[in-house]
Amino acid sequence: MSENFRLKFLKILISLIFFSFMLRLYELQLYRDAEYKKQAQTNSIKALQHDPIRGLILDRNGKIIVDNAPAYTVIITPYEFDMKNLELLARILKVDKNYIVDKIKSAPSPFAQVRIRRDAPISAIAYIEEHRDELKGVDYLIEHKRNYREPTVASHILGYVKEITPDMLSVYKGLYKSGDQIGHSGLEKSYELIIKGEKGYSFVMVDAFGRFVGRYNDGRSDIPPSEGSDLILTIDLELQSFIEGLFEGKSGSAVVIDPRNGEILAMVSKPNYDLSSLSGYTPPEFWNSLNNDPRKPLLNRAITGLYSPGSTFKMILAITALETGAVDLNWKVYCPGYFVYGNKVFKCHTSRGHGWVNLTEAIEVSCNVYFYNLMLRVNFDEWSKYGSLFGFGKKTGVDLLEEVSGILPSTDYFNRVYGVNKWTKGYLISLAIGQGEISATPLQMACYAMALANYGNYHQPHLVKKVVNKRTGKVEEVSYYTRQIPVSKQAFDIVREAMYLVVNGSNGTGKSARVEGVNVAGKTGTAQNPHGNDHAWFIGFAPYENPEIAFAIIVENAGFGGAVAAPIAREIVKKYFELKNQRAEFKLVKWKEE
Repeated sequence: MSENFRLKFLKILISLIFFSFMLRLYELQLYRDAEYKKQAQTNSIKALQHDPIRGLILDRNGKIIVDNAPAYTVIITPYEFDMKNLELLARILKVDKNYIVDKIKSAPSPFAQVRIRRDAPISAIAYIEEHRDELKGVDYLIEHKRNYREPTVASHILGYVKEITPDMLSVYKGLYKSGDQIGHSGLEKSYELIIKGEKGYSFVMVDAFGRFVGRYNDGRSDIPPSEGSDLILTIDLELQSFIEGLFEGKSGSAVVIDPRNGEILAMVSKPNYDLSSLSGYTPPEFWNSLNNDPRKPLLNRAITGLYSPGSTFKMILAITALETGAVDLNWKVYCPGYFVYGNKVFKCHTSRGHGWVNLTEAIEVSCNVYFYNLMLRVNFDEWSKYGSLFGFGKKTGVDLLEEVSGILPSTDYFNRVYGVNKWTKGYLISLAIGQGEISATPLQMACYAMALANYGNYHQPHLVKKVVNKRTGKVEEVSYYTRQIPVSKQAFDIVREAMYLVVNGSNGTGKSARVEGVNVAGKTGTAQNPHGNDHAWFIGFAPYENPEIAFAIIVENAGFGGAVAAPIAREIVKKYFELKNQRAEFKLVKWKEE
């Protein structure tokens, strides 16, 4: 092969390579220019999220219950952090080193900052500031945390805010990312989308490695965060705090409702917990101790505690009998202190018996034998129907997501549980006095008392009265449903009079609920407890003539309702009217001064 041929071949080869290169360059410029420009912009501009400030929570009188406070958050940039300093950082932050490792692993990239410890102690921040050379990649931010003015009051109502969990991320797709704060319980959870506000973003320029270069567009494209809306509650914080004091050292619940509109004035669940201990960083050992506490302080007994209603449920049976014509006021039963059905003996609460009693007297003295007999005279499904009309066996619709339904037995229920024709009327005897397979929450019981107080006008119970939009200044009244229970005025008159006699009659079981100057009506009850001492119930309303409050009280493992729960009801009624009178006097003085 000649030298000239080799040179010509080499020139042609070089020309072909150059031509191919030019074609590729032409393709990139002409056809893929827009795509690569977009990638270049994406790689050079980064959006930094700024969390909004959550809305305030205030009581019905405008007193702030929850606001926000500045707090230090320690962050790490994994690419810059030396893992040799892991134990040192864990020690100064008072967290487990494996917790830090897990956080670092969760970072979307080595250059992405990840939050390690919220609400970090000032001592840790001071150390980081003094040892920046040693702790490369470690920094801190000033953010906001929830500040509970009285952290042990109304803890179950308010709920707490913490970092979002993986399960919650799947529910709130697109709205949150890992590390975001979110309401985990109570109103913080149920009103999350209203109270959380809108995130803000600042845009910065970064290099190909994600390192900061400068602010994009001198910050003119930044979007500031928007504050969340405020919640004005129906709760009277003074009344709530007072009732919580009455339950000191006890387990149980109390719910107080305004029967005129369904506004919940107080909702107590004891034992409770300190909300401030769950705001920010919560040590795993503390969280585990709360979860494993046999007293169940995290349980909101008012809406998730299920108890047999006991004798407080006798009014449902009385109304069923009156409305269906099974009996009238003249129908009497002789009570010898016990009732025999088949080969089983059912006792009255007093062994000496009550003698001859009619319906009103049977409620006043809480005669079990009367109601055992009455249960066998009414249609079982009619009893279930009236129980359902008063809200049993279903959720009340209160604005707390954790609420449960309870159990209201019926023919279908027993057929489902035991099988068709596999149960007898003997199963119904215990239901006559609110025992057996029936269960209800204290909130359901308070709503029951509300309906009895105002002749069947049933209002949806609720905790939020108004929502205040910070951006527009608009105050929105939250609307709730009202329904009328189809029961005659005559039946309500009979039952209400009997409840009046429970407290004010000479033989009433609820005398301990009497309040001077205020006519209280109510009903005692004892919920049988297979795991220990019985629970004490008292439900009622006041004043009898024109009710302003209805309530339900249960004290666990305390025995008879008249001896334990009724005195608590008395103190609640006294405090309600004391606060009402004080506020009326204050308004009068203020009006005169103006």
